[in-house]
Amino acid sequence: MLDATAKPDAQVENLLEVNNIEVIYNSVILVLKGVSLNVPKGGITALLGGNGAGKTTTLKAISNLLHSERGEVTKGSIKYRNEAVHKSDPADMVKRGVVQVMEGRHCFEHLTIEENLLTGAYTRTDGKAATARDLEMVYEYFPRLRERRKSQAGYTSGGEQQMCAIGRALMSRPEMILLDEPSMGLAPQLVEQIFEIVKSVNEKEGVTFLLAEQNTNVALRFAHYGYILESGRVVMDGPAADLRENQDVKEFYLGMSDEGRKSFRDVRSYRRRKRWLS
Repeated sequence: MLDATAKPDAQVENLLEVNNIEVIYNSVILVLKGVSLNVPKGGITALLGGNGAGKTTTLKAISNLLHSERGEVTKGSIKYRNEAVHKSDPADMVKRGVVQVMEGRHCFEHLTIEENLLTGAYTRTDGKAATARDLEMVYEYFPRLRERRKSQAGYTSGGEQQMCAIGRALMSRPEMILLDEPSMGLAPQLVEQIFEIVKSVNEKEGVTFLLAEQNTNVALRFAHYGYILESGRVVMDGPAADLRENQDVKEFYLGMSDEGRKSFRDVRSYRRRKRWLS
């Protein structure tokens, strides 16, 4: 596992390198404006920012899902294991070991939990025994899924569907998981539980995570390194421990200052005077 204070650099093998990419939708709408980031092997990297900052677009640019929404990477490059992949298709990225868990807990509602999990192993060629071992691994990480394995996914709770979506990704034996807004719509206790599982999978299975998250407080407690996006640009990055203590991040994203919790009026005013945009 990476040191939580370590910065991605030449001393660490970067699985993913995003270099100065621009993304345009419908040939006219510029969404990402020169985004660059590195994701080191074996780490948890957080992509932070408010709604509309460009987090989901960044993940879809990496997994090559933009074309389904009439989006396109028009500048820059995306490399996975030092090979350009921004012109690959989504199936090729899965074969390379990169799997995205979409925002919104997408499951096949008419299938059972176990059938959903097994769809994640569809591209594997290592046999039924290996698939069965990994199914057992997923149930060990998510005991609740074992209990609900015969239930239709559409009739399970939001937390169970999020666990199912992550478990399905694990069934493909990924090297990297792109995890989009895992906390969305979940109770705080469930959010904590899911992030603990992400941490455990990272440490025990060696799976690298790039997670997009609005819940900055939780994400920075579990990530090793973070990037903050605003309006399609990276405005700040650093080790997660440093970002947690950064005064700008504490005031604007965590709602805290040296004097204590700030009011919404103060935070809204702070939006207009953030030092990193001056």
